[in-house]
Amino acid sequence: MRTTFTERVGWDLASAALFVVTLILAFTLPPRFPGSSWLLVATACGVAAVYAFGARRYVSFREGPEPSPLVSGLLQAALVVLLALGTSIEPTMMLLQTLVLPLIWMTSRSTRQSIIVTLLNAVVLAIAYAASDGFRPGMLLAGVVTSGLSAAFSVALGLWITRIAEWGTERQRLLADLTAAQHGLEAASREAGAAAERARLAREVHDTIAQSLTSIVMLAERSRRDGSPEAIALIEDAAREALREARALVVVESSAADPSGSLAEALRRLGERFSRETGLPVSVDASPLVVPRDLQVVLLRCAQEGLANVRKHAAAGAASLVLTVDDDAVLVVTDDGRGLRGARPDGGDIGEGGGFGLAGMRDRVALVGGTLEARDGETSGTTLTVRIPLAVGQETA
Repeated sequence: MRTTFTERVGWDLASAALFVVTLILAFTLPPRFPGSSWLLVATACGVAAVYAFGARRYVSFREGPEPSPLVSGLLQAALVVLLALGTSIEPTMMLLQTLVLPLIWMTSRSTRQSIIVTLLNAVVLAIAYAASDGFRPGMLLAGVVTSGLSAAFSVALGLWITRIAEWGTERQRLLADLTAAQHGLEAASREAGAAAERARLAREVHDTIAQSLTSIVMLAERSRRDGSPEAIALIEDAAREALREARALVVVESSAADPSGSLAEALRRLGERFSRETGLPVSVDASPLVVPRDLQVVLLRCAQEGLANVRKHAAAGAASLVLTVDDDAVLVVTDDGRGLRGARPDGGDIGEGGGFGLAGMRDRVALVGGTLEARDGETSGTTLTVRIPLAVGQETA
């Protein structure tokens, strides 16, 4: 933060006013000796010139351009000498301290330099004040007191303003750091949101379109092998279902459940379609209690994925879907196939080859605060259990 145009104009006006006052004093006070008035004018002009052509560009307290050591020393020496010269001619010229002392702080390269030059100026000024009246004891004491008080006030005010300037600089740095951190957080949030959206789309595509396409492939193979007209009709139904799912994804709407029906009806339709496509009997026992729509999506997707794993890996003779709704919604998918056979249910599809199935299911369930468990059945096959907590007070359909 550098000195603004308005601040610099303020310094210019103050310096001009002091220069005018000094000129008035030079010509109104009785001259000490012939030509003393013009020497005072020359002193005032010298201070004004040092300000205008040298110190003016540094009148930003610790935040503007910093003078080089040589420039700093020359400017301060000129100010001290001119002030002492004017005071030695006319003690009233100590008035110039009101400009010289601030400029000493402005042109210093450090606080230490400011204090040292200010104290040195006080000593020189006290001597000059005493010299103006022949070094009489009273004048020397008056010069020491006057310049000492001025130096003390200058040091106190300078240290106070320096502290404020340092605090402002630190605050500006912290604000810059905070702004940078905020921008980084926004970027990370955007990246996290994009990653979450990609994961959501991956789950939706896997659980809907990919499953429908898998059904179409298997039905096409069966049709080629058996030449069954029923298989052709099933292929058409599966293709229509895949098209419906794709359209739902495009408009960012879930097609998990038919708005005109319930989750129980959707599970029954899912079981019937699976039986037609695979010839595998699927029993469905679903509670008619209403489940919030976002949880319907999760439960139906889990049922779809569970049956897909049965088709791909279980080599089962039958499967079942059971949905109970109480304080929790619990979906259990079971089959009488070969079981997990050592497969790790915490990642990938059941069976060999890995995939997105159970891992995606587990993520989907976790997003609504639920849990997923896959284990071998009591006698054979696999049991997949999805448990999702519900709000109290569900109404019946």
